[in-house]
Amino acid sequence: MTSLKYLRGYPASLQDQVAQMIAGDRLGDYLERRYPGRHEVQSDKALYGYAMALKQEHLRNAPAPDKVIYDNKLDVVHKALGLNTAISRVQGGKLKAKKEIRVASLFKDAAPEFLQMILVHELAHLKERDHSKAFYQLCEHMLPGYHQLEFDLRIYLTWREL
Repeated sequence: MTSLKYLRGYPASLQDQVAQMIAGDRLGDYLERRYPGRHEVQSDKALYGYAMALKQEHLRNAPAPDKVIYDNKLDVVHKALGLNTAISRVQGGKLKAKKEIRVASLFKDAAPEFLQMILVHELAHLKERDHSKAFYQLCEHMLPGYHQLEFDLRIYLTWREL
């Protein structure tokens, strides 16, 4: 049986259900039924615009990221689907911090709900740095059903690995 490494933190009953779907070769059908579409956000410019629209809708007072891009170097092996970084650079005589959000390139071909979930997660880090209770409450506020989407994303990653 396949290791369910993306689902390790979930109850055994859920892991068993996913394992049964894998054994019955039904995992892909489940994902296709729940998430049939693919998004149109293919360029870094479109991704930035999409992220800024989400930020403006939910986090008006949070600082805006300077850059939002797809990153080919991010992948699930490094346990990073998205990154939120602050890079300090010297410009003239001043030190400036640039905030960047990087999204793994595998989400170019994913369902729009998964891309939205990743961006909501990274944007929430603009207000809450740690994965605390307040962080996940903010994610749920920005995207109702966030926890179900995160679980389904983990199923998607398991399916991709098969």
